Amino acid sequence: MEQKQFLNLSTAEEAEKRFWSAVMPNTCGEEQVCLHQALRRVLARDVIARHNVPYFDRSNFDGYAVHAEDTFGAKETAPVCLSLNTEVLACGVVPQNSVTRGTATMIATGGVIPRGANAVVMIENTLPLHQNENEKKAVNILKPVVPTGGISLAGSDIGAGEVVFRVSDRLGYRETGTLAALGEQKVWVWKRPKVGIISTGDELIAPGEKMELGKVYDSNSMVIAHAVEELGCEPQIFGIIPDNEAQLERAIQKALYTDFIILSGGTSKGEGDLNYRVFEKYSNHGILVHGVSLKPGKPLCLAILEGTPAAILPGFPASATFTYSKFIEPILRKMSGLPPEKKTILKASVPARLNSDKGRTEFHLVHLVRKAEGFSAYSTGKGSGSITGFARADGFIEIPRNTEMIESGQNVTIQILGEAASPPDLMLIGSHCVGLDYLMGEMQKRGVSCRFLAVGSMGGLMATKRGECDISGIHLMDADSGIYNEHLISPDMHLQKGYRRSQGLVFRKNDKNFADFNSDFVKNFQRIINNSEINMINRNRGSGTRVLLDHYLVDQQPSGFFQEAKSHNSVAAAISQKRADWGFAIRSVAEDLELGFIPIQDEEYDFVIPNERLQRTEVEKFISLLEEKEIKQKLADLGLKTR
Repeated sequence: MEQKQFLNLSTAEEAEKRFWSAVMPNTCGEEQVCLHQALRRVLARDVIARHNVPYFDRSNFDGYAVHAEDTFGAKETAPVCLSLNTEVLACGVVPQNSVTRGTATMIATGGVIPRGANAVVMIENTLPLHQNENEKKAVNILKPVVPTGGISLAGSDIGAGEVVFRVSDRLGYRETGTLAALGEQKVWVWKRPKVGIISTGDELIAPGEKMELGKVYDSNSMVIAHAVEELGCEPQIFGIIPDNEAQLERAIQKALYTDFIILSGGTSKGEGDLNYRVFEKYSNHGILVHGVSLKPGKPLCLAILEGTPAAILPGFPASATFTYSKFIEPILRKMSGLPPEKKTILKASVPARLNSDKGRTEFHLVHLVRKAEGFSAYSTGKGSGSITGFARADGFIEIPRNTEMIESGQNVTIQILGEAASPPDLMLIGSHCVGLDYLMGEMQKRGVSCRFLAVGSMGGLMATKRGECDISGIHLMDADSGIYNEHLISPDMHLQKGYRRSQGLVFRKNDKNFADFNSDFVKNFQRIINNSEINMINRNRGSGTRVLLDHYLVDQQPSGFFQEAKSHNSVAAAISQKRADWGFAIRSVAEDLELGFIPIQDEEYDFVIPNERLQRTEVEKFISLLEEKEIKQKLADLGLKTR
């Protein structure tokens, strides 16, 4: 199988300019739709009010329509008495009589103000009388009102001839409600561009199908379909096409009727990229860009196929999302009639050095953490194959192609994704644990929003020192004393005891190499670490489990030593899938995957809290949560031993 190389990579700027110039995007025409079908549609024409809103002067509440001048000086100890007119103005009733000086007319909320009246007295500020000195029904006014008081004047909300909504405004429920109030039955909107979506690859299976080794659920078609739908486009999904040139060509041919075609994935079967080979068969204009000096997103292909704009996005989810956002979304916004996206940016410091490949523009996903002054930007650590990277990131750094690294502490510009700048109620950074997952879920049920960054115990401790979090979960053993965590606590920190969890050796139950381990652990442990055919899965440096592993390994580096996992779950998965044979993890993840487990030692998983944050209501709630009987029982069910 021959791999095709990208010989002439375009820069991101060149690719963007070339594609935009060739497509010359414009809207797909306008159409008139009924108001009940207009939700999320984009206006193609200004909407001008044909009537005043309100259409008439109306009462703001139940009360009495009066001349305001008649109420001046009124008070509870000296009320003003007005004769009551016989007419009663309910909603929808057109007044037949005027209100003259010295009289009042009963009126309901929303009622039409009668001629002569210039104010409404709230019913709570009146006292009806059976008759006045002239033996007529009357009402005492207990508080004065000013002219136009209690009245919404005609056109005070919207005036006839006023532009209410403009071209490119997107209609939500508030806008459609306003249009209904204006009496509009139909509106002119831009036609929704049709976007053909094709996922390719023999490895892809649809969500809901049984997972197998080597298979991948197709998430890209869902991501792209909903992304274009958010822009007001109409996704046309053509399904999963295997790595078969004839089938792919038929699918593309069917999709040519759409306004834009998006493929994701590809294959190296045969010579080079299969999707690219099919694109080469089309003209007008044909392929414009194949390969961009971008990370992630290098394999991007941009083309126009028989007049229809088309793109091949990389198969990895993060790569596909980045390239869609940068190259495809701006064009679809234009075709949908939407204005260019407003980008929200902010400055943040980088707590750890970030390396970059010189020569390629690099997008780096980050989590934002609010400090006393400004933000810190933590790398998500997610590669282009990450499914959750874009969903959980707060923003990204765009690293110029001539920059090799960003130093620790350096300020960078972050482009925000969504509403990321709004901090959670409780920020937690440190070592991951299934117990902490459960505790955060309970906090969220009680109305406390939580965010957690898994950076390991030592990373969490450093974040606490920098004032970046409320709570850090750690489990770091002092090699000399065997005591957990206490040796690392400075005077400005509080150590909140958490729970114990059993750390041990994890392996496959049917692996004969571990059959008699319990007979002599030390001897058997030395045997497996000296056997180059038996691979370990290590933990990341700075994690509590890595400290325990290093204690048992001393200075030895068994086969697989440099293969590091960032969580207990990753260790268990590697062993279950036979990518490794053994590792250290907690009991619960081993049991979840029905793996063998030999306990080595109970470790202390505790919480470090800056003293200055102990009085925060959310922190107090978290501490009290640890003392609840039901919570302790649930932690015990997870294999965690509470005090």
